[in-house]
Amino acid sequence: MPDKIVSKTEGDVNLTEERARWQKTFISEESQKLLEEDGKYFLHQALSTPCLDAIAGVDGIYIIDEDGRKFMDFHGNSVHQLGYNNPYLVDAMKKQLSQLSFSPRRYSNRTATALAKKLTSLMPGEGWRVLFTTSGASSNSIALKIARKVTGKHKTISLWDAFHGANLDTISIGGEAHFRSGIGPLLPGCEHVMPYNSYRCPFGDCKECGLKCIDYIEYVCRCEGDIGAIIMEPVRCTDVQIPPAEYYRRLRKLCDDFGIVLIFDEIPTAFGRTGKMFAFQNYDIEPDILVVGKGLGGSLYPVSAVIARPEYNICGDISLGHYTHEKSPLGCAVGLALIEYIEKEDILGHVMELSALMKRRAEDMKKKYVAVGDVRLIGALLGIELVKSRKTREKAVDEAEKILYECLENGLSFKISQGNVLTLAPPLIITEEELDHAMDIVENAIRKYCN
Repeated sequence: MPDKIVSKTEGDVNLTEERARWQKTFISEESQKLLEEDGKYFLHQALSTPCLDAIAGVDGIYIIDEDGRKFMDFHGNSVHQLGYNNPYLVDAMKKQLSQLSFSPRRYSNRTATALAKKLTSLMPGEGWRVLFTTSGASSNSIALKIARKVTGKHKTISLWDAFHGANLDTISIGGEAHFRSGIGPLLPGCEHVMPYNSYRCPFGDCKECGLKCIDYIEYVCRCEGDIGAIIMEPVRCTDVQIPPAEYYRRLRKLCDDFGIVLIFDEIPTAFGRTGKMFAFQNYDIEPDILVVGKGLGGSLYPVSAVIARPEYNICGDISLGHYTHEKSPLGCAVGLALIEYIEKEDILGHVMELSALMKRRAEDMKKKYVAVGDVRLIGALLGIELVKSRKTREKAVDEAEKILYECLENGLSFKISQGNVLTLAPPLIITEEELDHAMDIVENAIRKYCN
């Protein structure tokens, strides 16, 4: 696949003419010098080099650049469920810092145990077990290890276009060409299948195909015969793909029938994004292993967790993680405060109010602008798919990029996925007035470039 297409597909817009134009117009000479220093001292990598801008501060729903411009952050790398510098979380971290800042691996501490207890209490039934890491990729690695120990099988099924981390094992199960290309041999036994896609399913109309994508997963399981784990995001965060309940009912039965461990990667969607504490709670099923991260650290500290069924506690003979910051008091203090805040402030109820507003605004845009081919929404996660023609569904890639920079000019930051999907994930503490203003910015940009 040509590099340009791969870059666009993964949302990499940092080397285009639009990026250069925006930076020339809006980035000061001093900020440009800082970006040049970034390029001088850091190893270069796509998606981040050269950087878009230099950030000097964060506050609530905003990121603030070195030139003093404020942007509502509807991307946030999925760490911003409760915004930035949330006072409740900051206070919890400060308190913990003054008492116990680090816990060596061989020791326990009250804060880590309290968070483990809290996370297991949120799961269905009793007896679930937890391990902490500092990244989602590391947690997914542990989940794969557990699945191998439980089943005695090393093969996995995952989805094309999926992202589960940038480690060598997680890019092996991941399905994004951008991260896999040119790396060499990857982890053996990693089978990939086509993902659910309600708008671009290769089998045709999802409402009429009878979920052939699940039929295909079953076909692969029968052909391989020794699949140990299936891993996927219950809701794909990037371009917002939301399978129906029947998809997961069939997937759960398939895993039970073939003795397969079902791993849900909820690193970007847990803790309220979909209107539930966990995304899988929107469906009438349970995973065998749940992986969470990103938002758990409240944008203050990197912390992730693996939550596994009680009967999977069979790995006492090996070290699954053995990470230096495995039971970080600081990370666990933030995680505890995050869950407490969500519960005390009824953030889940607020998300449903935000969702109703986003649904109304997005559906109205679809009625008014033919370039809006599809809108997909769950909780406070919205994907607006732009097309050149609703008949051909040709992706409006250039238009999407122009819209991104138009929105940045007007104080709104978000991510483009698959080249043409505006992915909007506001902080869950945003007010309805602020959200409505953000949707105005999006609509004005669509009107300007797609009407």
